[in-house]
Amino acid sequence: MKSDIEIAQEATLRPITEIAAGLGLDDADVIPYGRYKAKLNHRLAEQGGKQGKLILVTAISPTPAGEGKTTTSVGLADALCALGKKTMLCLREPSLGPVFGIKGGAAGGGYAQVVPMEDINLHFTGDIHAIGTANNLLAAMIDNSIQQGNPLHIDPRRITWKRCMDMNDRQLRFIVDGLGGKANGTPREDGFDITVASEVMAVFCLASSLHDLKERLARIVCAYTYDGQPVTAGQIGAAGAMAALLKDAIDPNLVQTLEHNPAIIHGGPFANIAHGCNSVMATRLSLSLADYVVTEAGFGADLGAEKFLDIKCRAAGIAPSACVLVATVRALKSHGGVAKADLNQPNPDAVRAGLANLGRHIENMKDGFGLPVVVAVNAFPTDTAEEQAIVRDYCAQMGVPCVLSEVFAKGGEGGKALAEAVLGILEDRPIQFTYPLEASLREKIEAVAGKIYRADGVDYSPAAAKALDELTAMGYGSLPVCIAKTQYSFSDNAALKAAPTGFRMTVREVRLAAGAGFVVVICGSIMTMPGLPKTPAAVNIDVTDDGRITGLF
Repeated sequence: MKSDIEIAQEATLRPITEIAAGLGLDDADVIPYGRYKAKLNHRLAEQGGKQGKLILVTAISPTPAGEGKTTTSVGLADALCALGKKTMLCLREPSLGPVFGIKGGAAGGGYAQVVPMEDINLHFTGDIHAIGTANNLLAAMIDNSIQQGNPLHIDPRRITWKRCMDMNDRQLRFIVDGLGGKANGTPREDGFDITVASEVMAVFCLASSLHDLKERLARIVCAYTYDGQPVTAGQIGAAGAMAALLKDAIDPNLVQTLEHNPAIIHGGPFANIAHGCNSVMATRLSLSLADYVVTEAGFGADLGAEKFLDIKCRAAGIAPSACVLVATVRALKSHGGVAKADLNQPNPDAVRAGLANLGRHIENMKDGFGLPVVVAVNAFPTDTAEEQAIVRDYCAQMGVPCVLSEVFAKGGEGGKALAEAVLGILEDRPIQFTYPLEASLREKIEAVAGKIYRADGVDYSPAAAKALDELTAMGYGSLPVCIAKTQYSFSDNAALKAAPTGFRMTVREVRLAAGAGFVVVICGSIMTMPGLPKTPAAVNIDVTDDGRITGLF
């Protein structure tokens, strides 16, 4: 079969103005970025109007085998359109870190892709670069304030704001800068996060308007004074200039699927170290333009979906009418203890062993959050009928429909059965949140650890315990929590597959994200600046003399 990039490069795209016209948008609200990309006026999201049904796509815990959540999202949107339903696809922007690292891009795969695939996976419309620049402007202004007499009495040892770049570079996690004498700043310990983990990215994705964006940026706590008082970006004087850098970026991006259906791709936080959802403005805009909106939350449902519901939906006042939980036979075998090299071999017993992971995610979505759930089995050629039947029978026992999705090979046509199943379960229900906002920060952390992960308890490092007490005393105790942990397990230990029990979570660090409106809780050994693998994907990427990119999936 052709590679993803070969399929994308051979596709015939329609001018983006035609895609926008199909949505009923005026030329004044469409800002083309070349022939096949455009930005849409973000103020369209503020106009209200009709509200479509929101469909959340999530997945079992990731494995090296891959699950195909984005591919399923694209194929489902195409299938709904093929059934005559006015549908929008609403996704996150890919980060360059995974593109050149190990995970790959986020434009779908096979015949269920958003295009132009190379643009979307690389620089796209420059949004992530704008976010990184706004982040680093604040960093520069903090150090400059200290250099220029330190009028805010910032303690250089308590600057919490890190610089960022959108690339996996472990060398920059912990650095010392400001060397070279007085003219070059104050020597201090510093570090970098990947841009998608920056609080500016979270602010960008949770803001409801340009005004809200500026207010959130101003609330960012970036340092503390010698007497322990928080210092904000507003006090530094950076919020207005940061918003100016983001002025164009906040306009959502319009592209198309291989089947010429509209897709909005905007914002890109990771779900293992941030809240993992596309922007609120993009979601609201999509809901106002279509009867059905297909969106996804990053990584497994214990991460992306939990944060989508407990953080994004609560902040934006939205709720999904259905949840699609993506699984593959190969991934279930991986959770059942099969090595990656052996996943193509039939192994019904390993599928049965791995079903515990799927079952726990079903329970969390269906019983925990109270959502209607359908399981989508993303088909692979190596699946056997017996293995697929095992998954289908298990789902029947769990009380949820299970549908084979063949969108990778067949596009929207291969997703019609899934689309019909989703339409059959749609129901507007209030979300049963994991915790009330009035609970303490520790109670919220322990609610997620207990109800979602099934941990026996939570242990806090001395620094994390102190930070929780300080944040509560400063008035931040009512914020939701954003748990940062490995995506590969329900626990904070990546080696514990399937549905582990008898473990405790370890909170290593706590960071305030006052502008975003949550507290980041860092567990286990997870890093907010990833590193490259032994053989990065970048070594296979090239460009021909005539400008054609190769090796990009």
